[in-house]
Amino acid sequence: MSVPQDWTPPTSDSADARPGPEHVIAGLRGTDDGGADLVQLLTPEGERVADPRFDAYAADVDAERLKDLYRDLVLVRRFDREGNALQRQGQLGIWVPLLGQEAAQIGAGRALQKRDMAFPSYREHGVAWARGVDPTELLGIFRGTDHGSWDPLATGFHLYTIVIGNQCLNATGYAMGQKFEGKVGGDDAEATICFFGDGATSQGDVHEGFVWAAVYDAPVVFYCQNNQWAISEPTERQTRVPLYKRAQGYGFPGVRVDGNDVLACLAVTRWALEECRTGNGPVLVEAFTYRMDAHTTSDDPTRYRLADELELWKLKDPIERVRVHLVRGHGVEQEFFDGVQAEADELAARFRQFCVDMPPPAPDRMFANVYDEPSPVLEAQREQFLAYHASFEGSV
Repeated sequence: MSVPQDWTPPTSDSADARPGPEHVIAGLRGTDDGGADLVQLLTPEGERVADPRFDAYAADVDAERLKDLYRDLVLVRRFDREGNALQRQGQLGIWVPLLGQEAAQIGAGRALQKRDMAFPSYREHGVAWARGVDPTELLGIFRGTDHGSWDPLATGFHLYTIVIGNQCLNATGYAMGQKFEGKVGGDDAEATICFFGDGATSQGDVHEGFVWAAVYDAPVVFYCQNNQWAISEPTERQTRVPLYKRAQGYGFPGVRVDGNDVLACLAVTRWALEECRTGNGPVLVEAFTYRMDAHTTSDDPTRYRLADELELWKLKDPIERVRVHLVRGHGVEQEFFDGVQAEADELAARFRQFCVDMPPPAPDRMFANVYDEPSPVLEAQREQFLAYHASFEGSV
């Protein structure tokens, strides 16, 4: 694969060798359109636009397939909103909302094949949904009863990672294993995808992952959801170049895609995964999107961002553009949308009831699944803890 060569660093004696703040800010966030390099197949107005580079990777998305993607988007947003409400009502210790990032996650998640592996951070509820993880299995993490109850190998979806950026090293190592085991090329080829945010790109683990992936040509797609805010830090305070261009420094391609366009995210991720499966990886994808809610339920975004910025991004809602396209482009009737909403409400009700009915974990839960075979030291600690815990029985 050839590395894009559209950017040449200035010479050291140039007056523009180090761009000033006004040059840095221009083109980094650009909340109007994401810049000229943005890959987009479905505009905010619901109009299908052509892109000869990626159209072929969305050629199979007919009206029925697009209806399925719309359903994904609506259901994921609905249980995410329910998770937010459950935390506010004391049922969850914390919740990490994905409001506004549904298309970036569903597009990428639906691009994966069964044998691929996904490494999430802590906000990838939409990817979990696309990989067949029931939303109720996410609740234990945020209620503090477990670290995730699904099987990563069975689902192709790793457990959530709380340490910022650490999953990039994990994903790169897994992809290197795929390469060493001969799972690149051929009909049964595999690939890995790693999800992280713009804030994580300031962590050393991410860049170490880039280095190892590039050196070993690991089949890994680094999928950065640039939601414009690393908690309270905007993108322009983290980088002097758009994030997707950082890939050039490591010797692999980078692409910026409209993260609110589920069709473009699907097509670009399919292309990137195919590059990896055929031995041309790695690839960096920057999904240019926006976090419409707080970083977590412990965050107050009104302290660091303006309301007019939020209102601007509401016009680019990832769900609304699909709905408009289905109505105008395919003549889909209101009955379909009503049915999806009813299904979403049923999912939210089941999600809520499951959370409220969750029993507290057994006191020895923390000692389970630590090792394949418990060690004598661990067993002794377990017995000591249970004896201490039992000493409080009957007390007021």
